[in-house]
Amino acid sequence: MEKEKMYLQLNQFTKNIPIMIVMKAMGMESDQEVVQMIGRDPRYGALLLSSIEECASLGIYTQPQALEHLGEKVKKQQPYETFPSSKEGRALSLLRDVFLANVRVNKNNYRPKCIYVAVMLRRMMEAILNKDAMDDKDYVGNKRLELSGQLISLLFEDLFKSMISDAQKNADATLSRSSRSSKFDFSMLIIRDNITHGLERALSTGNWDVKRFKMHRKGMSQVLARLSFIGSLGHVTRVSPQFEKSRKVSGPRALQPSQWGMLCPCDTPEGEACGLVKNLALMTHVTTDQEEGPLISLCYAMGVEDLELLSGEELHSPNSFLIIFNGLILGKHRRPQRFASALRKLRRAGKVGEFVSVFVNEKQRCVYIASDGGRVCRPLVIADKGISRIKAHHMKELADGVRTFNDFLRDGLVEYLDVNEENNALIALYEGEATPETTHIEIEPFTILGVCAGLIPFPHHNQSPRNTYQCAMGKQAMGNIAYNQLLRMDSLLYLLVYPQRPLLTTRTIELIGYDKLGAGQNATVAVMSYSGYDIEDAIVMNKSSLDRGFGRCIVMKKYTAVSQKYDTMTADRILRPRRKPDPNNRGDIEWEKMKILDDDGIAAPGEIIKAGDIYVNKETPLITKGNATMTGLQDIDYRPNREIYKGAGGGEPCVVDRVTLCSDKNNNLSIKFIIRQTRRPEVGDKFSSRHGQKGVCGTIVQQEDFPFSERGICPDLIMNPHGFPSRMTVGKMIELLGSKAGVSCGRFHYGSAFGEPSGHADTVESISETLVKHGFSYNGKDFLYSGITGCPLQAYIFMGPIYYQKLKHMVLDKMHARGNGPRTLLTRQPTEGRARNGGLRVGEMERDCLIAYGASMLIYERLMISSDPFEVQVCRACGLLGYYSQKLKTGICSKCKNGDNISTMKLPYACKLLIQELQSMNIIPRLKLADS
Repeated sequence: MEKEKMYLQLNQFTKNIPIMIVMKAMGMESDQEVVQMIGRDPRYGALLLSSIEECASLGIYTQPQALEHLGEKVKKQQPYETFPSSKEGRALSLLRDVFLANVRVNKNNYRPKCIYVAVMLRRMMEAILNKDAMDDKDYVGNKRLELSGQLISLLFEDLFKSMISDAQKNADATLSRSSRSSKFDFSMLIIRDNITHGLERALSTGNWDVKRFKMHRKGMSQVLARLSFIGSLGHVTRVSPQFEKSRKVSGPRALQPSQWGMLCPCDTPEGEACGLVKNLALMTHVTTDQEEGPLISLCYAMGVEDLELLSGEELHSPNSFLIIFNGLILGKHRRPQRFASALRKLRRAGKVGEFVSVFVNEKQRCVYIASDGGRVCRPLVIADKGISRIKAHHMKELADGVRTFNDFLRDGLVEYLDVNEENNALIALYEGEATPETTHIEIEPFTILGVCAGLIPFPHHNQSPRNTYQCAMGKQAMGNIAYNQLLRMDSLLYLLVYPQRPLLTTRTIELIGYDKLGAGQNATVAVMSYSGYDIEDAIVMNKSSLDRGFGRCIVMKKYTAVSQKYDTMTADRILRPRRKPDPNNRGDIEWEKMKILDDDGIAAPGEIIKAGDIYVNKETPLITKGNATMTGLQDIDYRPNREIYKGAGGGEPCVVDRVTLCSDKNNNLSIKFIIRQTRRPEVGDKFSSRHGQKGVCGTIVQQEDFPFSERGICPDLIMNPHGFPSRMTVGKMIELLGSKAGVSCGRFHYGSAFGEPSGHADTVESISETLVKHGFSYNGKDFLYSGITGCPLQAYIFMGPIYYQKLKHMVLDKMHARGNGPRTLLTRQPTEGRARNGGLRVGEMERDCLIAYGASMLIYERLMISSDPFEVQVCRACGLLGYYSQKLKTGICSKCKNGDNISTMKLPYACKLLIQELQSMNIIPRLKLADS
């Protein structure tokens, strides 16, 4: 819209088309009929007047005139498009197949499309006249989550059409020297090969490009994260939008009220994707497409009046509602509420699919029926006048295993509602809160959270961001990943040696099976200040606990060696290892690096492998390229190409865990090794509780120096109490109490979200009663003695078990320093990054600090001596760089052609490079030298 004129914007047209011309091109030549279709209200007519006048000013009154006008605006035909050759024919074809493609045209009848456009125009005008009628574009009910098959077919079609011309050219070139009769077979072979590579690339990289629609999507396919069981489960419930992450808009990131029960309010990443990447809630179901034909027939049988039988005047008559099915206008119904309730009865009786949605929108005077895929919906208990349909005998049958969830669905006791239909329902949280107007009752309130947030005990007692932090950290916790974890060949695998299930559990943990594949340990925690090594969330750890296996983990890494075959009919070979030193070479130590090899030249499982050890004794032919066939090669025709282990960077020695022999896709021999390393916690390793309270190990103290209780209990960890006040993680305190009560009475306590009213979470009162019954203080505090002096501590200490997770961030993988090492080729400065043994950069800000201190010699050393010093010859006469002549043993100026005024000086190599690059751009920097 611009200045109250309405236009159609379509990629295939060179400019925007006035909407009245589009209506005339589709056969609606009468302006009066368009006005009638939009509505008799004079305000609508006034808004449409500018568009009608514009159409008249262009002299367009009939369909042929409109089509001729559109034909002039159509873009140049693309090679893969199959439109008619005439411009008018192409314009009509675009209106039929591209414009509103979901509304089909039968026998050149464009009337349904005209009605659809009229309804769209009316909605736009309502939004202009009444701002409250404007839709919320972030409303969850308007979104479809699944990737539709249509997009895959578009990608496939685009790949095919863009490659067909390339393949045709290749085939022509290939067959220029051969017979033309088999050209088709050749070209089809090339096309098939190209499409295979195209689809493989699209699925492996996740980058989908459909050139026809200028669509460039990233991350359409992702590799499932297998770091932890909960990480994998969280990944498969993730909803990633196609929204620009770098844009700083708050609307799509905000927590929408329509997300309730469908998308988890806690589980979203921090940083640029915050609020955009979401996760499904626990009981959410994503629908799939259902057959439309029978449902459309059913609607007409239930009193929907066909659009073909209605005039434009009747389209918006006050006593009836429009019926819209999957975005198509079916017709009108005079009794919409009765129609909707009848359709719901059929759904509850199982006569219609359980995921069909019926939504009566009073504001828009429409009934929306949806059976398409990608809608999120969730189950709710049906209530008749506030009374639940599920009775005690139903629950007993469920507990006895006689009845399943599907039986509840089939018997009409439970039904799935999507976001739109929830707007027609009044849902009570608990059965006791239901009123006569209540239509549905929640199955259980904790199901509004997702799988990651469901692990947190008492999340409703925590500050909201803490739960979000835990959702991110729970995916990084080490533990078990699957029952077959010791048979898998993952590129990187972290396993906990002694994983435990949490003492304070939740219903979600039991539902998803986290109690069988845990990722943490129950640590006895004392909340007190001990030494200075516990500030800023650092944790003081008990050495004896670590000796007993607390926080111990296994890191498994995969290494692959490939024995390749070459064009010269040769291949790599794997040789037996040498068991003795070479008698002709006195300094031969290479045989010692082959000690872990078996007689077949491959490392044996169970062997301890050190840095520098050879794990495949491989040799490669000297000649691997060319057309000549090499046969009968001698030992002299091979060169060593051994696979050498670089080392784990410290810690315990590594062990060859498993060796697998297999073939890759090119039929080469592929040897895969799993190298195992056991690690115990050390200073700097990261730990976290289930409440977003992360911290590193500050120091490890002997058990003799640790405080102990009257019962002789010594804590495993000591946590600084300053972590509680500002974080407000009261849930962590209740977890400590609940776990302590659980250990005392031998029963797993529960802390499900919002679970106190329904009995899915133990109350603090009941936990305190249990503690008192077993001889503890009601508030969880104990009388402790100092391990250093043996005297009682001056205060009672809050102490008990808390479930702690060891996270994947370990000092051994991050620690890095270097004295000297590799440099980059271009600037001769040290490389960057730990993986490339890079240097630690003194950047602009660090340089500013050194300038502020006046440490000029330190700056000189850091920025040049330790980085890229270079000796250059400079001419004092012209100020240009010269060169050193080895023959004359003196510096020569390239311009002056002599060495009379040459001075030698040190310069950063990057500076010399900059001078030369400027010279290449016709800018001559001259160095003016002065005596020092």
